[in-house]
Amino acid sequence: MGRNARKRRTPLATKVMAGTAALALGGGGLVWADFYASAHEKGHGHDRTRAAAAQVATIRCPDVGQRLRNVPRGARAGVDRELARLDQQITEAYARLASTRGAQQGDPGFVQNAILGPLKSKRAAALDRISAGIRRGGGQTPRGLDRFAGCQGMGTDRPGGGGRGGGASPDPGASQAPGDNGSGAAGPVAADFVDITTVEPNGVQGPNGLAADGDTGSTGTFTTACGVNENDLHNSDNLIVAPGVDNGAHHTHDYVGNQDNDAFAGDDDLAAAETSCENQGDRSTYYWPVLRLQDGTDEFDAGDLGGGAEGNVGTILKARQAEIRFAGNKRGDVVAMPKFLRIITGDAKAFTNGLANANTAWSCTGFEDRQLTDKYPLCPDGSQVVRTANFQSCWDGRNTDSANHRDHVAFVRADGSCPDGFQAVPQLQVRLVYDVPAPVVKKGQVREPYAVDGFPEQLHKPVTDHNDFINVMDEELMDEVVRCINSGEDCS
Repeated sequence: MGRNARKRRTPLATKVMAGTAALALGGGGLVWADFYASAHEKGHGHDRTRAAAAQVATIRCPDVGQRLRNVPRGARAGVDRELARLDQQITEAYARLASTRGAQQGDPGFVQNAILGPLKSKRAAALDRISAGIRRGGGQTPRGLDRFAGCQGMGTDRPGGGGRGGGASPDPGASQAPGDNGSGAAGPVAADFVDITTVEPNGVQGPNGLAADGDTGSTGTFTTACGVNENDLHNSDNLIVAPGVDNGAHHTHDYVGNQDNDAFAGDDDLAAAETSCENQGDRSTYYWPVLRLQDGTDEFDAGDLGGGAEGNVGTILKARQAEIRFAGNKRGDVVAMPKFLRIITGDAKAFTNGLANANTAWSCTGFEDRQLTDKYPLCPDGSQVVRTANFQSCWDGRNTDSANHRDHVAFVRADGSCPDGFQAVPQLQVRLVYDVPAPVVKKGQVREPYAVDGFPEQLHKPVTDHNDFINVMDEELMDEVVRCINSGEDCS
């Protein structure tokens, strides 16, 4: 495999975590399935208690990282490590939730007392360390940070509303126990899929399946060809969100472009790295969570954290096409992106966070005027699954990153203008096309589904898809990108 496809921890630690996860995501699922069925039988004295417990499918915690705005630069590394520790705590609590369904059946207070209560205490300690780190860096402690320590049990319903959803589930009257979908993973389930032919058109698409850019302003494009990860470069780090943290993503990424993408790569490492892009001036890193077919196959990471040990199971599907292009702004010219600008689009925790930052979309070739955010498409014969991501294209003119990794960039307004103080930069658009065997959905059950990798507690929901980018183009190439876009040319 690729050079970053390494084991996540020491062998002993990996085995311990893998054993816990196997119980949580496999055996625990069988307990859950039996419990789920019995919870609704008549004649039991604790029907109401059992039904209530059955609704606790996962754990919802406040996303502290999104709430941090003013973290001194010198404190960010330590804060990011503590934020990664919060993620690890949730992963461990979720594994305990999924592996103790029997105990939950007999004790209505079990989830709160044995899982959520201890989790709150651990999170409170991490939040204290975050506050202390900010103070040491010369910043001001965020007011009321301690109120984000508590977490809640959550069912399988999609939080919030809106987004580009569409259509009904294949069997809207049926449900599937969320403990184990039969593939050794807690999701996706039948209700996460929809027949694309039943979805009403909901967007105007350009010829390449991405949002049309209009015919005013800067109308050119620049396409960069970087392959589909032929080098099999994978790891479960996240260089943007969790620099210096092993397994910071808790799921596996595909990488194209820059070939030095692990959590410990600095800007100098990225600038000196090899690239899979045909234009060697583009050492940018483009990465996204892998798509898997949950077919029982053991991949290279079957026993690793970030892989099978955290519920990301089955065959990794390589995209047949990875179209990466930069587009303009319909109000006017764009300016050059700064080197090492970092942008995240979508939200890996959108199932528990809600849809505010959910952005990437799912569709099928031949049906790309029908875009889905909260469903996986079931494509007809001859049609392929498509994932698209349109990135933020307004930059604050100063920062290449921000404390929550979002505030330094923004989406254009409906009229194409940028928020006050921001300026338009080339918009990155990524379109990924896959040959995916259509899963069988019948009577509320799904067999051999495909799913995007994710944090364990996110249950592999399609709404959690996301995409990441670090600009490492040399100055000459970036100037060419801007020139092509502003002059209305289509360059590659």
